[in-house]
Amino acid sequence: MVRKEFVAEEVVKIMNDIEHIRNVAIIAHVHHGKTTLTDSLLARAGIISKSSAGEALYTNYEAIEKDRRMTIKSADISLAFNYKGADNIINLIDTPGHVDFGGHVTRSMRAVDGVVLVVDPVEGIMPQTETVLRQALQEKAKPVLFVNKTDRLLNELKLTPEQTFERLLNLIKDINKLIFRFAPEEFATQWQLSVENGSVCFGSAYKKWAISTYIMKKYNVTFKDIFELTAKNDEAKLQQVAPIDEATLSMMIEHLPNPKVAQAYRIPLLWHGDINSEDGKSMITVDKKGKVNMIIFGVMYDQHSGEIAVGRVFSGDVKKGTEVYLSGNPNKQKIQQVSLYMGPDRVIVDSISAGNIAAVTGLDNASIGDTCSENNIEPFEQIRHYSKPVVTKAIEAKDTRDLAKLIEALRELTKGDQTIIAELNPETGEHLVSGMGELHLEVIETKIRDEFKIPITTSEPIVVYKETIEKEVHDVEGKSPNRHSKFYINVKPLEPKVLELLDTGGIKEGKPKGKSHIEPLIEAGMSRDEAKGVVDICNSSILIDASKGVQYLNEVMELLIEGFEEAMKDGPLAREKCVGIKVIITDATIHEDPVHRGPAQIIPAMRRPVYAGMLSAGVLLLEPKQKFTVNIPVDYISEIITFLQGKRGQILDIQQENEQATIIAKVPVAEVIKGFSNEIRSLTQGKAIWYPEYAGYEKLPKELQEKVVREIRKRKGVPEEPPKPEQFLD
Repeated sequence: MVRKEFVAEEVVKIMNDIEHIRNVAIIAHVHHGKTTLTDSLLARAGIISKSSAGEALYTNYEAIEKDRRMTIKSADISLAFNYKGADNIINLIDTPGHVDFGGHVTRSMRAVDGVVLVVDPVEGIMPQTETVLRQALQEKAKPVLFVNKTDRLLNELKLTPEQTFERLLNLIKDINKLIFRFAPEEFATQWQLSVENGSVCFGSAYKKWAISTYIMKKYNVTFKDIFELTAKNDEAKLQQVAPIDEATLSMMIEHLPNPKVAQAYRIPLLWHGDINSEDGKSMITVDKKGKVNMIIFGVMYDQHSGEIAVGRVFSGDVKKGTEVYLSGNPNKQKIQQVSLYMGPDRVIVDSISAGNIAAVTGLDNASIGDTCSENNIEPFEQIRHYSKPVVTKAIEAKDTRDLAKLIEALRELTKGDQTIIAELNPETGEHLVSGMGELHLEVIETKIRDEFKIPITTSEPIVVYKETIEKEVHDVEGKSPNRHSKFYINVKPLEPKVLELLDTGGIKEGKPKGKSHIEPLIEAGMSRDEAKGVVDICNSSILIDASKGVQYLNEVMELLIEGFEEAMKDGPLAREKCVGIKVIITDATIHEDPVHRGPAQIIPAMRRPVYAGMLSAGVLLLEPKQKFTVNIPVDYISEIITFLQGKRGQILDIQQENEQATIIAKVPVAEVIKGFSNEIRSLTQGKAIWYPEYAGYEKLPKELQEKVVREIRKRKGVPEEPPKPEQFLD
């Protein structure tokens, strides 16, 4: 092994050669072998020894990852390789496979130009396989395929070589169907995978061998030879005639694009500024002499250096002292340090040029998705997370003296992972932390206790519901407490396609900047007049000003927005967040004296009629659902179907192959957050394997609405009986 500082020096030397850079993420379903594969590449680069590759799981460097033998966060590492006589850089990101940590995958896709999709051929295409591949293709990151654990087909399923090869070809065919379905139209055919062209490898990451057309030619070895050596379990010979590092390395370098090729088609997708501008041309051509333009895709915390922003550099040369703007911030900030991540270690370097991944310090309040630029360019396309937090826990510091530390810890955690939401419950003083699932919350708790050293107590998991309406109400009057100002609003449900646009992050939350939101809203079904009148977007709900010539309205608009946002964040029915609401200001009478139209007067004058309108329209709860893929022996099919239906589950599909069955069902989160694992294991004598994935929000059944509303209100310490519209109209 060699020192990482030496490796970093070698990496930086090669970083200016754009032709020989690859930015690559390894993606897969959980436990399909991403980190094990990464180990072999690290060994090739001299970071770890070859003998420890597969066991070291080097990029799982956090204690909780080592304990669970599971990747929980993305790990970045820059590696130098010599291939065919030329030095190459691979900026590699090892991503998580568990659905609870899918946000890390989403963010990593913004940084890379290509991905290695890892698939276990026994399990085949699992839910997260499809999800991560779709995310990569939507960011125009080109895929190649590594079929891992190929030996399982021979040793466990006892397939013949002919059956094994047939199964592998069918797997490639199925993945190509997904590529054709999800890839941008211009690449749907071009990016198809095949054994013949070398974009596919078969092997075993744990046993450190892999075969591809490149390996077959170089080492004069055939699939038949590999099958025979696998049957003999001759690992030493397999590693000799089919080295995994060479197979995967050649595949990445030959088939994944360098930044110059990739940025030509990725920049127009990721950035909607003027491509013919100085900055546009610099990014398209990966000009290291241009101005610095970088997107932040990771924020980490170091106890010595503070916040570290990790970004993909699209143009310029990032170095200490470079002054940059962060999107939305009018003031320039100076970069203090530039570093490379080498897994757990951050190595300080002089500079990092366009086409690479850089870690920088000195940027205050950098957030994931921020645009970092010297010329304060138009921000990059927002990073869209496909899942939403569905489970909440109340977290309290055991010692009140740790309260400030807990607030700071939660702030750091939410900055580093946007799929975590932390809020203070004003009634109880507890911090409510929402995540993608129980495991996600468990990891958050562990980090607070172990990394931030804060003793905490936590509640049982709570389901995150949302409030919405299905009918509309017109001409609701809202009066300021002093009766000097009146506002008239209509409250309506949002058009379904507009709601979908907001949910997927197609338009940013907050006050619209410019007019870029207008055409997308019109295309989604909103009228042009309403789209032009949008003044605020909050929780996938919209406030529209449709009034004409109302005096002083502009002067109180900020307060009206505040009242609208308060209502959307704390709904009238169960004090849950609202979603899919359209509030239209149609008219107003506003007192001329500013003294009589301060926050205490205007905010309630908006919040209260929104509540009254929603209650008059009929508020209902939406509940989160998850899609479960359950693998079981065929003997347990009827028991599992009965079990899932007893959990209010909807059976979507049943597949059977030999002695194994797969049941796919959509189940409410409320039915599975307690005891689900133990029950399903007990039913199947521990033989069930299941994988959940986010399946959106749907209407809570009518017969459960009142019961659940009362339970939530009781838990929140407010009267169990929901309010009536009249209570907000006096």
